[in-house]
Amino acid sequence: MFKWKESFNCEVGSVDQQHQKLFQIGMQLHEIVKAKDQLDHYDEMMEVLQELKHYTIDHFQYEEALMEKHHYPGIADHKEAHQAFINKVIEIENQDIDEKQKKIGMDIIIFIANWIESHIMKVDMEYKEFFQEKGSL
Repeated sequence: MFKWKESFNCEVGSVDQQHQKLFQIGMQLHEIVKAKDQLDHYDEMMEVLQELKHYTIDHFQYEEALMEKHHYPGIADHKEAHQAFINKVIEIENQDIDEKQKKIGMDIIIFIANWIESHIMKVDMEYKEFFQEKGSL
């Protein structure tokens, strides 16, 4: 489900590596949700959710610093989208995950998949050419 493809590359090596981490987190969550056992996966799910939150905060800070350094014109919209993502993760984190593990897990998977499709594949691709022209990446 979360398999990296070359078409996901925005040709900014460090950013592409960080984006691949999001795919790994999505896959971890997918493995937890698809488990056919009757075990409680709350601790695992919370661990992945914490990893998602910390990863995105670090990644977004890195990406925004890169944009600031090179005076990327779309930085304000990018920051707004990043903050909305973090707010959504915090909102999910504040839900009663223990009682609705599978449902919330699926909600997070869909959320990550939508982010990949709408943000990485569209919005982040908008800076691909901009950064390539800078030649320092």
